[in-house]
Amino acid sequence: MNDVFIGFVSLGWKELVMYGVGGLLIWLAIEKEYEPMLLLPIGFGAILVNLPLSVVWEYEGSAGFLKVLYDGGIANELFPILIFIAVGAMIDFGPLFKNPFMIFFGAAAQFGIFATMVIATLLGFDLKTAASIGIIGAADGPTAIYVANKFARDFLGPISVAAYSYMALVPLIQPPVIRLLTTKHERRIHMVYHEAGVPRWLKILFPIAVTMIAGIVAPISVPLVGSLMFGNLIRESGVLERLSQTAQNELAYLVTLLLGITIGSSMRADKFLNVTTLMILGMGLVAFVFDTAGGVLFAKLVNLFLPKDRKINPMIGACGISAFPMSGRVVQKMAAEEERGNIILMHAIGSNVSGQLASIIAGGMVLALVPLLAK
Repeated sequence: MNDVFIGFVSLGWKELVMYGVGGLLIWLAIEKEYEPMLLLPIGFGAILVNLPLSVVWEYEGSAGFLKVLYDGGIANELFPILIFIAVGAMIDFGPLFKNPFMIFFGAAAQFGIFATMVIATLLGFDLKTAASIGIIGAADGPTAIYVANKFARDFLGPISVAAYSYMALVPLIQPPVIRLLTTKHERRIHMVYHEAGVPRWLKILFPIAVTMIAGIVAPISVPLVGSLMFGNLIRESGVLERLSQTAQNELAYLVTLLLGITIGSSMRADKFLNVTTLMILGMGLVAFVFDTAGGVLFAKLVNLFLPKDRKINPMIGACGISAFPMSGRVVQKMAAEEERGNIILMHAIGSNVSGQLASIIAGGMVLALVPLLAK
């Protein structure tokens, strides 16, 4: 009889809370359409792993399928690397080549990473864990997983959940921050986009050069930078079109699906529901807000030195985060709402692309410098 009712007697309030969290993520994915490819599998994975006996994780000494996925895709960093190859194949660096100044917005929008590292250390976290929490602000899920797997594996669950959840919630998080820091006049600034051709040799040489420079300056960053640039080289080579399309579609969808449900499986109630997790989620949001603010404020600073007819719409500074292309779309939507016909999408995408690159560089810097500082 006990075996019959073991499912009922194994339930506690923590498991019920996690069912609610998983259900909320699924609701946001379906009803609000906030990155359903991420939030739906994460939410369902959270429900699965918190069912009685957690058979999908481990039972009677045997690994369940979610633990197999975790060991084979997260613990050995395979899924983040494959995601970077897919993302690299999706990225067109053309808007950045046409307006190289946008790279500075990508750099400015990483401010939240380092500010949050300081806050986390003041709250008692060691430097490696603080760095893993700060990297949430880059809005780059694979980078957050990669760094956390190196520095703070015990907190991989909340860090990865925070990174992907906040990425999905860009349409909710960024607009209030942008409106708080800008005036209506600033949000209505028009920017002229000059179409210019980008030579093919530059598009091919760029991923090779970036990988080599990263390998010399910060060798530990090569898995991140190299996989992203390899995907981009496949795209730009022009001789692997079918492989490029496969990376952009089948590979991206399949790995994102497996990554999402595996991240959800890290949300076990006994490890997830505690004060430390809440602190990590809170600081992750702070990092995200600071990154957005850093980009916007940098754009406003630059405007002080530009003539009236060349002012930058400061909203594009917010696109310096790595949430590509979500952030660019959000900013364009805000510009159109402020004044119909105001098109700043290409500038926003250029900033967004630079943010994708800057977040990986920031992750590489963290991986290279933190071990030296922690000694």
